[in-house]
Amino acid sequence: MCETVSLGRSQVLHQQGRPAQHAYFPCGGSISLVGRCEGHADLEVARVGREGMVGLQFAVGVATSPLGAQVQQAGTARRIAGGALLQELRASPQLARGLAGCFVALLAQLGAAAACVRFHLVEPRLARWLLMSHDHCDTDSFPVTHQAMASMLGVRRVGVTMAAGALQHRGCIRYHRGELTVIDRRGLEAAACSCYASDRHACAGCMG
Repeated sequence: MCETVSLGRSQVLHQQGRPAQHAYFPCGGSISLVGRCEGHADLEVARVGREGMVGLQFAVGVATSPLGAQVQQAGTARRIAGGALLQELRASPQLARGLAGCFVALLAQLGAAAACVRFHLVEPRLARWLLMSHDHCDTDSFPVTHQAMASMLGVRRVGVTMAAGALQHRGCIRYHRGELTVIDRRGLEAAACSCYASDRHACAGCMG
């Protein structure tokens, strides 16, 4: 029932408020779950990698996507039709328990994202976002633009440029022509807001 598909960077998998056809289980790369507010760019509210899935609404018999889903880092995924996933869930209590863990982990990310946007400054939020990106990469380098980071964080591009410059000056990252490299992982963790550690702790607990 599952098929392996390639996911290209910036590819839209689900559109917010519209019926989706498939659920995705990433094998590599990452997918941003984004919220939309009329008149503004999409805002990343959660990130899904190989530890989770996109399309949790199918588990409760709903096809309409509550959030948009856009590929942040290219990779591959196992794809299954929503109806077929629901059938598998009815036949497999183990699968249902696994997806319940994904659901709780997603709720934890959504809660952390709301607090992070409200209370934390751009630089620690950017450090957290870069750590999440690094977690889903097989290398220390990945393509990303200042505009893409600004859009996902919901801030002005100049704010991201200044924050990225500060992280680069401290030797945490190197950024050149759309390619970002994590040089000092520990330094980046020290610069990140507490939401990054909370996310990892919550995910480990829910998925464990």
